[in-house]
Amino acid sequence: MDIKTYSFEPHGDDRGQLVALEEYKDFPFAVKRVYYIYDTLKDVVRGHHAHKCLKQILICVHGSCRIHLDDGHETAEVLLDTPTKGLYIENDMWREMYDFSSDAVLLVLASELYDESDYIRNYDDFKAFVASKEN
Repeated sequence: MDIKTYSFEPHGDDRGQLVALEEYKDFPFAVKRVYYIYDTLKDVVRGHHAHKCLKQILICVHGSCRIHLDDGHETAEVLLDTPTKGLYIENDMWREMYDFSSDAVLLVLASELYDESDYIRNYDDFKAFVASKEN
């Protein structure tokens, strides 16, 4: 499995740090939707889905969390624990977010507007979707 992460350059001085992100320059798509997840309890697992078209960049802008990825053949775990690291998740990738620190804020940049029909929420349906694309 090819895990793609991006390192974002911080700019700062004695006043603090700033990270600026530009679509197609710092990540490979235009942003159509932004949301963030916070106040998630440590034992909660979020996600449990894949997308047919949507691509995302996940950035833990505060605290930390782990991301479980599954492409239908292989799995991987990624730790997000710095606001200068972004995880690129293409479509056709099952994802689960877990092990949130008490202060975690997970920012998500999405390539598409919310569309429920783009979600695959059942793992068996996801496996069938991946298999259908391979034939």
